[in-house]
Amino acid sequence: MKRENEFAVGLAVIAAFAVVVGGALWLSNIHLGHTEAVRTARFRTVGGLSVGNPVVLRGVRVGRVEGIRLAPGSWVEADLKIYSGVALPERPAVIAASASLFGEWAASLVSIDQLPNDPNVRAAIAEAQAAGGGGTKWPGATLPDIGQLTAQASRIATDIASVAARVQTAFDSEAVIELRSSIRDFGQIADRLARVTNEQADVFGSVGTNLRKGSDALGHAATELQATLGRVDSATNQGQLAAILNNSAAASHDLHQASQDFRDFMDAAHRNQESLVRALVAADTVMSRIANRTGTLGLLVADSTLYRETTLTMIQLRQLLSDIQANPRKYFTFSVF
Repeated sequence: MKRENEFAVGLAVIAAFAVVVGGALWLSNIHLGHTEAVRTARFRTVGGLSVGNPVVLRGVRVGRVEGIRLAPGSWVEADLKIYSGVALPERPAVIAASASLFGEWAASLVSIDQLPNDPNVRAAIAEAQAAGGGGTKWPGATLPDIGQLTAQASRIATDIASVAARVQTAFDSEAVIELRSSIRDFGQIADRLARVTNEQADVFGSVGTNLRKGSDALGHAATELQATLGRVDSATNQGQLAAILNNSAAASHDLHQASQDFRDFMDAAHRNQESLVRALVAADTVMSRIANRTGTLGLLVADSTLYRETTLTMIQLRQLLSDIQANPRKYFTFSVF
């Protein structure tokens, strides 16, 4: 009986030891019989990521965080233990983010070619890539957790409340009255603008009508020009244009001949210039005497007696002719034998 109790106690101890060892292995995520690879990721900050947090690929756990340490250049490096047999992306990157509302974090493996559409994440990945590492260190980025988002939302709400308070302070009753007045003025301006637009629409309509009339007139002128060109072409074909050109040439020749004659006349006048000057001087002398009432012509022009006597003589001569016609025997005597 005593032997059986000791055997039972031994089995219980062995079973408890096996349970403890198995729990420790499970908690430490140790896979017996499998080799695991350790990769290093570089971050500017890891946020709430800690040792033991899972490493996931497309939502499936493929490893865990083995260690976190500071690195030169204000970097933080995290060692990620990846299970064997996991097909990793060709160009992997690590994003540390909150996995639940209770503060649990996880490191997600993604492809650099399929990064989320977040400029901060893309900038952090690009910066980690530019830092180098010989291709052995994966670039990493960190998303803000719920607490940070809540704090940021709280700050935004505080800023909005401050702005609302300032707006409420600025928009007092007087500001509201001024705003109403501005809106009323804006309505009047809109009415004036609509009225001016309607007036200008009529003006534009008349302008369009004038343009249409001008276009019609231009089309009519083009038609007439085409008809004129047709007549010119017809005249050219019938030899009329050649006749016109010949007549023009003849007229030009006559004009040239007249110009030559006028040139000869001017040459003759130039040769007789002295005679012309003497004639003009003599004529000027005569006209001067007439103007000065000297000489026979001057006296005749100045004295009206000769004009009256000449007029009286003409009257008497007409009377004499009339009397001769009436009584020819009074003045003439005819005898045959």
